[in-house]
Amino acid sequence: MDGPLLIDRLAFDPEAERRELMAGLLREPASIPPKYFYDELGCAIYGAICRLPEYYPTRTEVELFQARRLEIAQAIGPGRQFVDLGAGDCCKAKGWLPFLEPTRYVAVDIAMHEIAAALERMAPDFPGLELAGVATDFSRALELDGVLTESPALFFYPGSSIGNFTPVEARSFLARVHRYCVARPGSSLLIGVDGKKDKSLLDAAYDDALGITAAFNRNALRHLNAKFGLGFDVNGFSHVGFYNEAEGRIEMHLESLREQSLLLDGQERRFAAGERIHTENSYKYAPDEFEAVLRDAGFGSIRRWDAAGVAYSVFHAA
Repeated sequence: MDGPLLIDRLAFDPEAERRELMAGLLREPASIPPKYFYDELGCAIYGAICRLPEYYPTRTEVELFQARRLEIAQAIGPGRQFVDLGAGDCCKAKGWLPFLEPTRYVAVDIAMHEIAAALERMAPDFPGLELAGVATDFSRALELDGVLTESPALFFYPGSSIGNFTPVEARSFLARVHRYCVARPGSSLLIGVDGKKDKSLLDAAYDDALGITAAFNRNALRHLNAKFGLGFDVNGFSHVGFYNEAEGRIEMHLESLREQSLLLDGQERRFAAGERIHTENSYKYAPDEFEAVLRDAGFGSIRRWDAAGVAYSVFHAA
């Protein structure tokens, strides 16, 4: 079998991308799309975050999958296309492949370098499995036409990444997944969802003692400097991460440590000391809240497995 198939569907309009970024930075409050976390260094830092003692989502989901894998696999059924949304290094999917025996594996992520390297590492372990990688920003558009066959597919979206969408955006995104499922009878979605819990636990998970999450957040500024020729003083901003109970979400910001200014395509943007740039949200859901999101997106047959001791759930929706 030839090497993994790699498909680049990242719409590259550098001028439009730059305009969108500048508009966000010039607004008050300023914001940066979270996709700029994930350059090569950012992906590596995120991998370190997932191993932190404070960051419970990854290990909680892994433990839940290990405890209930056979039951979940039976609910899904074998022989599907396995579509790994936000695949990254593909490690979260690999444990499922022997149990689900997919017909092919499709890794979908915004970071082409990450999935290309991961698929090359996977190929020797799964010599009979067709491997494909699709680079796309599926927060904007899930473009899998011409990639998927007409056979049933499992859409796999672990790690509670659905929380990065607002609830309205989450419904819209899941409705797009549902349309792919409807076009392929027998298809379904397996998704991990983080629950609402004590504020102190959530705050620690997104503002760890070692400062790894802080480095991840500030790396977005370094990435913007490299990609767009900006002049951010990366050390002039501090990381702020906390649970906003009223909104039911984690918020991440970069806070200016002093008065400073930046030239953005000819416009001066001043940041006062204490002014923040909003970089990410992570919404948390009670189980019944997320089941309602799935039903609003069109899914009708829903099963749920809950983690022991920590508010975290995995849903299978068909």
